[in-house]
Amino acid sequence: MGDSTQSIWQSMQAKGYSRRDFLQFCGAAAAMAGLERSAVGQVVSAFDVKSKPAVVWLHFQECTCCSESFIRASHPIVADVLLDVLSLNYTETLQAASGFQAEKCLTDTIKNNKGKYVLLVEGAVPLNDDGVYCMIGGKTAESILQEVAKDAAAVIAWGSCASNGCVQAAKPNPTGATPISKLISQPVINVPGCPPIADVMMAVVTHLVVLGQLPALDNLGRPKEFYSRRVHDTCYRRANYDAGLFVESFDDENARKGYCLYKVGCKGPVTYNACSVVKWNEGTSYPIQSGHGCIGCSEAGFWDNGPLYQHLPSFPGFGIESTADTVGTAVGLATIAGVAAHAVVTNVRKHKVIAEVHADDQPEI
Repeated sequence: MGDSTQSIWQSMQAKGYSRRDFLQFCGAAAAMAGLERSAVGQVVSAFDVKSKPAVVWLHFQECTCCSESFIRASHPIVADVLLDVLSLNYTETLQAASGFQAEKCLTDTIKNNKGKYVLLVEGAVPLNDDGVYCMIGGKTAESILQEVAKDAAAVIAWGSCASNGCVQAAKPNPTGATPISKLISQPVINVPGCPPIADVMMAVVTHLVVLGQLPALDNLGRPKEFYSRRVHDTCYRRANYDAGLFVESFDDENARKGYCLYKVGCKGPVTYNACSVVKWNEGTSYPIQSGHGCIGCSEAGFWDNGPLYQHLPSFPGFGIESTADTVGTAVGLATIAGVAAHAVVTNVRKHKVIAEVHADDQPEI
């Protein structure tokens, strides 16, 4: 898709864009990459001369919702990014070629752009039974991943399937679905969500194009710009949580008043994502705003973390200054302590019941 030897400006100019259009595009790209306004000049300079990076987009165990999300990004316009910023050489979902032609696109991209192309991966990789649960052209997903990833300049895991296994890895995980980061040695940018927010996906790609380096990542490999705060901390319903005003059922008066959805299963207090800030559908809304609690889809194992509509155990809350790196350890320790305390209490109760039964069984004198 497109000539990767052209600079981004040359490609846009050839399509009839004005210099003004180009500068506006650079401003949008800088904003989405999280750069300050003063850095727009840096973006302009880079896009003036920088060649379009070649991109390979692989699909494994997934439902294609990440691709569907990506092509609906609004800032900057996806068509501009696909055709003018990236050279999307291979993707089973969006490319026109098929069969041998498609495979040639893949092999040529790897060969001609060694160490320069960007690899995007959507979906988990199954390892059980020699990988038979996901094969393309007679090759296992794992063998394809290893072949394509070894010479990539950067690897991005799109969505929760690629980042942490998602529903494919839910217990008992019969296919052995495995996240990308556990299979390759290169650093992986995890962009979890089911699917991720379109504009977040676009921002990560833009960051790579503009700066030519990975964005700052947390200890789970997620871009800190979008995954360093809980949905709970930036939610407009947070004031209701703090005031103890909760929805008790989806059809009650409190739901109509827009109270906090914590008691009907909202996982916002333990979910790190930018949903309440970036929002969906061109910044229109996000699940909590539409009246449905967060299901925690950007967190590992969310399918196994209990019923979606059952509220979390007592959650006292952490300050909004807490981050994923600092709170994760605290939550883990609190969970361990809670399990230990529960075990002690349960053991005491059992002994008490046994003693009472034993007393009842004694013959009266």
